Amino acid sequence: MNDTYKGAPARTGVVSARISPIGGLDVLSRHEVARLRGASGSGLHALLRRCALAVLTSGNISDDPRAILEQYPDFDIQVLQQDRGMKIELTNAPAQAFVDGQIIRGINELLVAVVRDIVYVSTQLEQVGFDLDESAGLTQGVFEILRNARILKPQVDPNLVVCWGGHSISREEYDYTKLVGYQLGLRGLDICTGCGPGAMKGPMKGATISHAKQRRRHNRYIGITEPGIIAAESPNPIVNHLVIMPDIEKRLEAFVRLGHGIIVFPGGVGTAEEILYLLGILLHPDNAGTPFPLIFTGPRQSAAYFEQIDRFLRLSLGDEVAQHYQIIVDDPQEVARTMIKGLDKVRHNRLDTKDAFFFNWALQIPLEFQRPFRPTHEAMRALQIRHGRPLHELAADLRRAFSGIVAGNVKEEGVQAIEKNGPFDIDGDADIMRALDKLLQAFVAQHRMKLPGGSAYEPCYRVLGA
Repeated sequence: MNDTYKGAPARTGVVSARISPIGGLDVLSRHEVARLRGASGSGLHALLRRCALAVLTSGNISDDPRAILEQYPDFDIQVLQQDRGMKIELTNAPAQAFVDGQIIRGINELLVAVVRDIVYVSTQLEQVGFDLDESAGLTQGVFEILRNARILKPQVDPNLVVCWGGHSISREEYDYTKLVGYQLGLRGLDICTGCGPGAMKGPMKGATISHAKQRRRHNRYIGITEPGIIAAESPNPIVNHLVIMPDIEKRLEAFVRLGHGIIVFPGGVGTAEEILYLLGILLHPDNAGTPFPLIFTGPRQSAAYFEQIDRFLRLSLGDEVAQHYQIIVDDPQEVARTMIKGLDKVRHNRLDTKDAFFFNWALQIPLEFQRPFRPTHEAMRALQIRHGRPLHELAADLRRAFSGIVAGNVKEEGVQAIEKNGPFDIDGDADIMRALDKLLQAFVAQHRMKLPGGSAYEPCYRVLGA
């Protein structure tokens, strides 16, 4: 419940309130509260404010990471430690998060997740005794964040399907994601996405209906995000477990460690980044033979999208890369049935290898996939996108190229860098550059770079040597 201030709001469309948190949040120490309150307008408090505002505007759709902050410039959040527990004080918060003076319960829970994850990462993660500069330590860090968020569920057979896809998709594509989610839900599967709109919302929405038909309780609709992108992809209202990872690399590792299979819907550069991340891992020699069902799917109108993706992957990484995924067009039932078969293989493999069902410890993730990549102009130009390299290393640099474009499109730091220094330059072997340029041009033509209705898309990149 919350004790809303009785006076008139500071301006139309905003509410000030003091909230009693709902959901799993341990009592905070005075030191942790002091860190969150942060007197300055930057640092930890600015991070908390940005992420909290994204949650309070859940359901809003915008490509501009600064738009929400500009819309609510007077918004503030403070965490108060009282003898009876913690309170969250909101000043000039979006009124859409409240009904008759009471905060919507689901938004309250997501707000708690924001405070929980920011507190944990900033005050505890680097103090628990493992090395964040080496691979095992980084994986342990991902595990600790997920465990602290109470996401890991032991003694449950593999049933968590990660759904990747774009936030800017057509109505036909969105409706198709709902149909696939519906078929997954009928078969008792839970859903994990990037938490935003579009292909991240549709599967959850479809699954809620089929879960209700099956009278299935305790359903999990997990959203995994990170601070750099949450403002541009506010959590959709169906998410009931939100996790904010510190950076994109830990977010991606959380997806593949937590999920048992992955379905990819049409998307843009962010979706291409996710595909290359997983394929780069599966191409690593240490992961040969590891079952990990990966399905690309969309409606019939989107068949050309996956043909483009398939051509690009085969040209850059070789035809053998296609062994790691299946393309199923316009058949939600077949997608669900194929995923069920794949999950059965995952279950037997985990039993044989004595690996946990709730966290894939056995999957080897190279350090180059785990180290945070900061997409500066220099770093983007230095990427080695050339044939002859080990395939997983080439995939890692291709992933970084797409990650940089994502940053230039929707992340505040990346947008500012482009505004100051112009587009990122991407260079490499001519045939890969031609294929990359063709793929990116298709994304632009299909409006996969920017949500419809805004200004025309201005590329944040230049492909050299194409």
